[in-house]
Amino acid sequence: MRTLALVPGGISDQFLFFPTLSNIQRLYPNAHIDVITEPQSVGAYRVCQDTEKATAFDFSDRNSLADWGNLLGVMREKEYDAVLSLNNSWGIGLVLWLTGIPNRIAYKGPANAFLTQAIEQKTGQYKADMFHDLLTGLDIHQPSPALNISVPRKDIDWAESEQKRLGLDGGYILIDGRTESSDPRDSYPVKSWKLALQEILEKQPGTPILVVQEEGNSLAQDLIDAGLAVKITEPTDLGKLAAMIAAANLLMSTYQAALHLAVGVGTFSIGLFGMTDPKNVLPESDKFVGLASNTGNAKDIEPQKILETLMGG
Repeated sequence: MRTLALVPGGISDQFLFFPTLSNIQRLYPNAHIDVITEPQSVGAYRVCQDTEKATAFDFSDRNSLADWGNLLGVMREKEYDAVLSLNNSWGIGLVLWLTGIPNRIAYKGPANAFLTQAIEQKTGQYKADMFHDLLTGLDIHQPSPALNISVPRKDIDWAESEQKRLGLDGGYILIDGRTESSDPRDSYPVKSWKLALQEILEKQPGTPILVVQEEGNSLAQDLIDAGLAVKITEPTDLGKLAAMIAAANLLMSTYQAALHLAVGVGTFSIGLFGMTDPKNVLPESDKFVGLASNTGNAKDIEPQKILETLMGG
């Protein structure tokens, strides 16, 4: 079965769609699955073993008729048997209809007239389960499987080399204070990170702390300037970041892709949430804990709460 998935949205939405792709591949072992997603989200499929090709298309841009024509050409190229779309707009519905793909599935909405199956969108549940509901349009009614990722061997090799470079011969705590959102309510301030890490080190002296660094994010250097002896790592893609998370004892992160990678590799994680409800983006598990701010602003999460969570309090 040749299947196409339209998955607009950020990196996190791609990871939350992985279980849907995984179940298609499991039930149809010879399936060929392609994805069309936002340009900034294509990199997520580096760690997805269930897709053959990820193509970039800017769904949020003011696309010309030529852009839509090119998208239609891509979608008609392989004579797909089914298409799943997270975008249920009238325009996308028309494009789906013009492809001639026999099974066209999306949530109920403006595109209904162009679909063969319009699925009720049940918001409020774990988002991966909500996405998985689209498979009922293919008469698949099984539970959504756990999120799983596949880290390329070359990224594992890079992570092992990086750990040697940093002098890490055992486990470590990995900190990722970046956010996918530009909204400051999703950020956690340096002073709070410092207090939380100081309290952890008082309980677990000598624990190596590694901070993810990228251009434009100064958390690692700010923590060093604040007197914490942290180490810095700069993974250049999601595969390398996943490999570093897999080797960590604990990930502490604001809400972004790192938390989904931790779920995918099974690393204990604590997520700090501002505007997002963790129940919508993390599975129910004692291993993956989301601390939600009562004010909708992550900065209001007390550092002591992080320690209590870590110590099982």
